[in-house]
Amino acid sequence: MKRILIAYYSHSGATRRVAEHIKESTGGDIYEIQELEPYPRDYSAVVNQAKKEIAAGHKPSLNGELPDAADYDVIFIGSPNWWSTIAPPAATFLSSLDLTGKRIIPFITHGGGGLGRTISDIKKLCQAAAVDDGLDATRSERIPEFVKSLNLK
Repeated sequence: MKRILIAYYSHSGATRRVAEHIKESTGGDIYEIQELEPYPRDYSAVVNQAKKEIAAGHKPSLNGELPDAADYDVIFIGSPNWWSTIAPPAATFLSSLDLTGKRIIPFITHGGGGLGRTISDIKKLCQAAAVDDGLDATRSERIPEFVKSLNLK
C-alpha cells in the first residue's frame, strides 16, 4: 500500500473541504499548509497582496514543522488558483521539500478560473517528481471517482 500525504493550502475553506474528501477516499495523512503571516481576510486586500507576491515570485515563510517527504510515496497538493497559478504558501511548501521520485497529484479549487497554469507551475517546482495532470476540484462529488482512477493500491 502506498503511503499518502494530502497537503493543502486553503484561504477560504474550499480547498480544505476537498482535502478532507480526499483523505476520506485514501486514508492518507493530512497536512494544512499555513503561512507565518496570515493573509488579510478582506477579499480585495488578499487579492491585491497575492497578485503582488505572485508577480515578484515571493515565497512566504510557513508556520509549523513540515512533514518529512521521505515518509510518503504519493503527495496530493491542494491550492486555490490565484492569478492562474498556485497560492504562494503552496509554492513555498513544494520548494521546501525533497520530492525526488515522489508522485505529486495536484488538486486545484477556483471560482471559475479553471486550472490556469497551476499544473505547469507545479511541474516546474517539482522537477525531480512525477506530477500528474491533477484535478479541477470545484465539484467534490467527483473526488471518489478521481481517487479510484489513480490506482494508488
